[in-house]
Amino acid sequence: MSVFIPDIETASTEDIAAYQHTRLQEALSYLNKKSKYYQGVFQKSQVDIAAIKSVEDLRHIPTTSKDDLQQYNDDFICVGKERIVDYITTSGTLGDPVTFAMTDADLDRLAYNEQISFGCAGLDSNDVVQLMVTNDRRFMAGMAYFLGLRKLGAAAIRVGPGIPELQFDSIEKFKPSTLVLVPSFILKLIEYAEANGIDYKKSSVSKAVCIGESLRNADFSLNALGQKIKDKWDIHLYSTYASTEMGTAFTECREGNGGHHHPEMIIVEFLDEKGNPVPEGEAGEVTVTSLGVEAMPLLRFKTGDICHHHLDKCECGRTTKRLGPVIGRKQQMIKYKGTALYPPALYDILNEIESVKNYVVEVSTNELGTDDILIRIGTDNPAEHSLKTLKDHFRAKLRVAPEIEFHETAEIAKIQFPDMSRKPILFFDKR
Repeated sequence: MSVFIPDIETASTEDIAAYQHTRLQEALSYLNKKSKYYQGVFQKSQVDIAAIKSVEDLRHIPTTSKDDLQQYNDDFICVGKERIVDYITTSGTLGDPVTFAMTDADLDRLAYNEQISFGCAGLDSNDVVQLMVTNDRRFMAGMAYFLGLRKLGAAAIRVGPGIPELQFDSIEKFKPSTLVLVPSFILKLIEYAEANGIDYKKSSVSKAVCIGESLRNADFSLNALGQKIKDKWDIHLYSTYASTEMGTAFTECREGNGGHHHPEMIIVEFLDEKGNPVPEGEAGEVTVTSLGVEAMPLLRFKTGDICHHHLDKCECGRTTKRLGPVIGRKQQMIKYKGTALYPPALYDILNEIESVKNYVVEVSTNELGTDDILIRIGTDNPAEHSLKTLKDHFRAKLRVAPEIEFHETAEIAKIQFPDMSRKPILFFDKR
């Protein structure tokens, strides 16, 4: 069966723009009628929605922040309680979790998004997909993947995260073609397989759809984590980028040149520090306007994620924008000894070092009011490590070296997965 690609995703740039202009006007009209929060924004900022004729005109409307969502959460809900069928909360990586309500139509929209996103990764109804993500704890992603696979007609194996023994038992029994998981867990699976004599390279698995961690550098080459996986297990790796707030995903196709934008799902802008659009080639904050959402649509929501975008046509035939890997989160930028950096730059160096099994990065403010970085490294044999050698490695790549401590891997694993955590936490901001 051929992969389904919506017509709008192979349309001309002009046709995509015209389509999004029409959908934007529909979204603005809906918000003006239904959203207490945006009614207040339009009134306070004297926004005439009839004057917003194009995506470019969005600059006349204030952006929405995570703080707005946290402070006025209920005011974003556009439907009565009798129409809400599911409640979701964000993971709260950068603050208190935010509740999202969803209608039946919103769940259908979510399923469609994952259907076409899995299609980007080359999946169809013949695939068997092992889901190594949680489907409980009010988590959107696990449910979204299951609904999308159901709509695609593919089979789902809902194993959930962790427990390598159970994962390989399911791989042996059900012969999945595809895994959906956090990519660093692939290394845990490989480590378990090698320790238990499992020939994982001869399994049915041919690809992995990866969430939560970047696999690529800005030029789309594999980063240290991606390369470490490929060196061990030559399966095809697909990066994705998504968030609960967007209710959609950017997923790579076989070309591996960025996550594809679905123009029927969201409008996306890339903004600089002053809120102005950045040109192709410059990094900007991903800012989204949801389309077709009933319960909690968002207008110009600033995700906090900094990315590059690309406008040229992809070899897969899609003409939509493509999103590069996340450089970092705006709120997580570190200014350390005169150097500005984001946590992924530290992760990439740590992932290159074979004896580093796991790690967490802590940032705090020192008595001088500047940032300090402490990296806690989990290793099976601390004696293997030379502190000087590690620091020199950081200096060679970043010009600066953080403070480093060595710990048992189990101790770091407990820090990465606090109670009720739905995914590993690698960065702790104590500023």
